[in-house]
Amino acid sequence: MLPAQDDQLWTRLAADLHRLSPSLQVVARYCLANAPDLHRHRIKDVVGTCGATPVAVVRLAKRYGFHGFKDFKLGFLAPAAGSPASPWVTASQAGRPAFKGKPFVLALSCADQAGIVQAVCDLLLQHGANIEEAAQYHDPGSQLFFMRVQFACEECRGEAVAEALQALASNGSMHIQLHRAGRKIPAFILVSQHGHCMHELLFRWRSGLLPIDIKGIISTHRDFNQLAASHHIPFHHIPVSAANPMVAEARQLEILHAAGTELVVLAGYRQVLSDSMCRALAGRAINIHHSFLTSFNGARPYHQAHDRGVKLIGATAHYVTSELGEGPIIEQDIARADHAMTPERLAALGRDTESQVLARAVQWHAEQRVLINGRRTVVFR
Repeated sequence: MLPAQDDQLWTRLAADLHRLSPSLQVVARYCLANAPDLHRHRIKDVVGTCGATPVAVVRLAKRYGFHGFKDFKLGFLAPAAGSPASPWVTASQAGRPAFKGKPFVLALSCADQAGIVQAVCDLLLQHGANIEEAAQYHDPGSQLFFMRVQFACEECRGEAVAEALQALASNGSMHIQLHRAGRKIPAFILVSQHGHCMHELLFRWRSGLLPIDIKGIISTHRDFNQLAASHHIPFHHIPVSAANPMVAEARQLEILHAAGTELVVLAGYRQVLSDSMCRALAGRAINIHHSFLTSFNGARPYHQAHDRGVKLIGATAHYVTSELGEGPIIEQDIARADHAMTPERLAALGRDTESQVLARAVQWHAEQRVLINGRRTVVFR
């Protein structure tokens, strides 16, 4: 039998069961199955019995105001002194205002080992943080662990959390990034003469759909000078020829560094970057190309594909490396083609696909959802 005073909360959990994520469903079913004496259980009982993670337990607890586990040391969820030993808070407590604070995003990667999730959660708890979103992945091939946590703090300072995280990282080979959630990262667009991808980025940026701050446009041609001016974006015309590639790249890097650029988007930039340029922009330059590589190299790839009668066309967004077109892939998509399509129609469909794929890759990178895993990426969508 369920405790009568908690019947509404138990009923609400049961009703919400189908709407919960799979990880939270595991915890919810455990709680419902052990309702009468759940306050005698411990978090590690859930983890050991049904394979749930401590993060999932905490997320469910915060969502429903649960405080029943014996080793649940979250002070703001603990029952007040003298209150009944119930595994759920009262209805009035459950209706209290939602936790509000400064939002942050933590992304980390390291060699996999026991206790990483607990160590991160304990550290955030010690700084008064409220975890709002969490995702993790263990790569069995590389034996690396990846984690992204979005949390909020009412009182804590980002600098204090960063220092504590760096101390945690110093105990092992852990790479950590901590940013304010929603922060618009400084970005530059590099483009040649095809502007479809740039138009998509500018539209989403103007609409507030991309968390980036476009600091300028660099182009090998003057075609988009007026477009940049209409958006009040600085435009830099830097021609590149066989005689001056290194001079042009030096000027580009000078402009990028002066603007504090954290992301470079090659939105149809038709120049091959040098190895030194690729190293300077490692992990913060995204390129887009059609997915016909390496079958149809060179000029007019859509005409080549039309001649071969392809049935699928697509696009790939990836990080830039010295291996042309071989960087870690962030996003891909495809579109169906058929015999009735002209080369021009194939090219138009390809441009639309490229624009969408690049925009998604830029958004996920800006939201700290992409972690590089060797030649691959982990994307927490």
